Amino acid sequence: MFGFLKSPPLSPRLHRLKTSALFGSLTPLELKIVDGLMHERRYLSDEIVFDEGEEGQALYLIMAGRVAIRRAGAGAAGGAERVAELSPGSIFGDLALLDDTPRTAQARALDNCELAVFFRADFMNLMETDAVIGYKIALSLARLMGQRLRAWMAGSAPTEAL
Repeated sequence: MFGFLKSPPLSPRLHRLKTSALFGSLTPLELKIVDGLMHERRYLSDEIVFDEGEEGQALYLIMAGRVAIRRAGAGAAGGAERVAELSPGSIFGDLALLDDTPRTAQARALDNCELAVFFRADFMNLMETDAVIGYKIALSLARLMGQRLRAWMAGSAPTEAL
């Protein structure tokens, strides 16, 4: 009877955003605004998303496929060590929203991947044009970093965001 009051179902990408730790606090309208700022990128299996030492410019949300995070010199005999294997819904590269420091690890597609990319420049513009959305994302980012730090201090490796 009052079907017009219901929100339309979320698209697969909006649903993935809504269920992510970084964007989960956003309303459907706020999600649509952020989704409009996201860029879709596809990577082939074994293709490098970004390299260790590269300037960070964006965070990535895995829509489909898997991504390996590796650090050079962390493995046996100085070889690269896989730090994490991330699956759909995982976020990585999130510190790039805050500054342009070099990446501390390499991200490589393990399968053919579809990633939603959120560039720092778009985030900074969002902070200026819609402070509420920017605040919500920044607070979620701070919480993720806190969880990561606590996990590291406890001796376990976080996998939600890298």
